[in-house]
Amino acid sequence: VYMGKDKFENEALIANGWDEDVWFHVDDMSSAHVYLRCKEGESWEDLPNDALMDCCQLVKANSIKGCKKASVKIVYTPWSNLRKTADMAAGQIGFTSEKLRRYMEVSRDKEILKRLGKTKEERFPDLEAERRARDTDEVRRRKAKTRELRKEAERKEAERRKRAEERSYDRLFEGAAAGGAGGEEIEATEDDTA
Repeated sequence: VYMGKDKFENEALIANGWDEDVWFHVDDMSSAHVYLRCKEGESWEDLPNDALMDCCQLVKANSIKGCKKASVKIVYTPWSNLRKTADMAAGQIGFTSEKLRRYMEVSRDKEILKRLGKTKEERFPDLEAERRARDTDEVRRRKAKTRELRKEAERKEAERRKRAEERSYDRLFEGAAAGGAGGEEIEATEDDTA
């Protein structure tokens, strides 16, 4: 889980998010941006309820207005659905598709916040370097997958050619043309003609 403390940290998170990230924010109020990084192959729509509630509680607790309200509406969406244009203020975003936004009404849960407070670890990672490393790794995996697919296609094509050659009649007369056993000519001798 990543969380921006202010609009500048939020901006860094927006710029360096991963496709596996899910973005959380209090709807229609200023708040921290919270990002949950899904495991590879895990869908953002199938998040475990505990993880979903933890992120929602973090967002609510780190909203100046939201933390004072009994309940707030939290919006969450995949990072890839965030849209940032040059005319937007630092930390401000829009959405590519409204259909990919989900909402959850949340009230303060002291037990969750207490547990999160005990496990809180404040770090300042180099988000840009992490993103570059991830992208490099992703390119390497895609190239390896492409090589595997190409080798498999070549193997299948070689098998197809071999089967076609085995079924072909073209090789049936190869021996005859070279004077082989399949098409030997018999010479007539004088004894045979009499």
